Amino acid sequence: MRYRAICRNNEFARAYRRGKAYVHPQLVLYVNKNRLGHTRVGITATKKIGKAVVRNRARRVIRAALYGALPPDVGGYDLVFVARGRTPYCKSTAVQKAAEKLLAQAGLVRP
Repeated sequence: MRYRAICRNNEFARAYRRGKAYVHPQLVLYVNKNRLGHTRVGITATKKIGKAVVRNRARRVIRAALYGALPPDVGGYDLVFVARGRTPYCKSTAVQKAAEKLLAQAGLVRP
């Protein structure tokens, strides 16, 4: 299932402000309940990660990892995945395992 994207800055800010954070060396996950009934996903990479090519690679790796990690029936949540320094240099399978661990910590999937 394809998830809807979080595109607006205020939606990201709400997830950062009100959401619960789960941290892994390769990835950070912010989880915030929404009232929409469907899950929205946002992927970010800050300038701390590197220049544009490196940030785009980090986002691509996270997107590929989420394809296998996110189950189809999560519910009404806003999920924001933030790349960390290691993310662009990891394979998507390693990032997928990290995403699965974070989702399990958040209680959205079974471990």
